[in-house]
Amino acid sequence: MSLRAALFCLLLGAGQAAAQDDPAAAARAAAAQLEEATLTLQGATSARNRVKALTETVRAYEAGLAAMREGLRRAATREAQLTRQLQARENEIADLLGVLQTIETAPPPVLLLHPAGPLGSARSGMMLAEVTPALTARAARLRADLEEVQTLRLLQTNAAETLESGLAGIQQARADLSKAIADRTDLPRRFTEDPVRTAILISSTETLDGFASGLSEISDGEIPDLPADVSAQKGAIPLPVQGILLHRAGEADAAGIRREGILVATRPRALVTSPTAATIRYLGPLLDLGNVVILEPQPDALFVLSGLREVFGEVGQVVPAGSPVGLMGGSVPEIGAILSLSGDGTGNDRSETLYMEVREGGRPVDPETWFRTDKDG
Repeated sequence: MSLRAALFCLLLGAGQAAAQDDPAAAARAAAAQLEEATLTLQGATSARNRVKALTETVRAYEAGLAAMREGLRRAATREAQLTRQLQARENEIADLLGVLQTIETAPPPVLLLHPAGPLGSARSGMMLAEVTPALTARAARLRADLEEVQTLRLLQTNAAETLESGLAGIQQARADLSKAIADRTDLPRRFTEDPVRTAILISSTETLDGFASGLSEISDGEIPDLPADVSAQKGAIPLPVQGILLHRAGEADAAGIRREGILVATRPRALVTSPTAATIRYLGPLLDLGNVVILEPQPDALFVLSGLREVFGEVGQVVPAGSPVGLMGGSVPEIGAILSLSGDGTGNDRSETLYMEVREGGRPVDPETWFRTDKDG
């Protein structure tokens, strides 16, 4: 390619993509979030309300790890984009470097000589005066792109240590939370469960409908009414777990099965909390639903959460909003697996599913009339 053609391509080449958020800054902010969660965990051990403090700590770790995954995904995507752009511009870059090197190293008399004489030299000087700022600007952008690639690669290399620390921290926080819940004695109790009656009810029912309608039979006495009313929150109640809506009520799943509730995809070991103040009406394995938590936020309304590996609390307790009621199953992936998934953006890290059903007056209703499901947690 001639020098004139190279200059023409440099001046008329495609512009840069529109500005976007800095992926490196997002990943660094996530790392800071994980460091803050670590400090929160240290303070939670001496907090007066350890369950609340540890719940907030686990949530902070979950948010920080999710932000780190997203930051690494964006960094990997941006690095790949820049690498492709730089590879596609190899010839252009070579010409640019050659032109800049010629301008910087050639002595002034040589630059001013032109076969057409003084008039040609004058025209060349004018062209050079117009082109040089554009060349300098393109060189600066190229330098910035190269530096960004180096920064993103270094950030991803150093991410393993941050992730390892965060995963260790959340594991410790979960263990501390489980112990704190077991030691908790400050919750009011609405009724006491009769385990024999509960076992009889479980063995005699084959559906969730049948079990839910017989919940009043599991206590060793009459269950007193609780003047609770959360109907004003309908439609705005947050999901009890950080996750994304996978299937709406009535939608067929991969097996073609349609259910009355919704399915939420979560990450392994995600914390599940009571979305409102509620009475724990049931806690434990049920039918083919795995571990189930049934919460009563107000009379004639039930929140059914199923698919948990661990459940917290005791039947009959009245728990405040945000109180932990269990953990999802699954195994937390290794550091290498997390890093390998960070660039695909497919959501493969949300391998667990929480099934949620809402019942009013003994009948299932669409949970989305109660819960806010438009947010990605």
